[in-house]
Amino acid sequence: MATLVLTVIGDDRAGLVSALSAAISDHRGSWQRSEMARLAGKFAGVVLVDVPDSQVVALEAALVDLSAAGLTVGVAPAQPDSRSEDAAGVDHWHLHLVGQDRPGILAEVSAALAGHGVGIDELATSVTEAPMAGGLLFEVEARLSVPADLDAAAVSGPLERLADELMVDLTMGPGADRT
Repeated sequence: MATLVLTVIGDDRAGLVSALSAAISDHRGSWQRSEMARLAGKFAGVVLVDVPDSQVVALEAALVDLSAAGLTVGVAPAQPDSRSEDAAGVDHWHLHLVGQDRPGILAEVSAALAGHGVGIDELATSVTEAPMAGGLLFEVEARLSVPADLDAAAVSGPLERLADELMVDLTMGPGADRT
């Protein structure tokens, strides 16, 4: 059995998931996990599928054919996940950030996390109108993989200083679930 990671993008319209899932099913594939969303008139996502080894080439050809329906699909073989859900020595933390939108917020926060060996497992961001204050608010929800032997203060202290500098509210701590 082969495990494939599919990246998907197309102009948003009804039937895109149906076309993709039919191609996978027609090749005896199994849809395992996905994250998909409509963004700025496009429908984009990432899908993890299992497919019999004997069907990989035929599935890849069928996915290329979806371009006629306006869906571009990239295919990559899955790699062993060194940061799996059950990885020993990893704690899962939740991060929430909200503040006035400006370029570079995510770049600075993600660089600070990476500098401490903290991985981002899930990330959701949005920009919304700021109620009463005017302008735009940038919000981040993330699930992090933190080395279990990492001193919490080593990460939280620098991030709190960065949050003050960026003038954003940031909360972070143990707990894998988003609120």
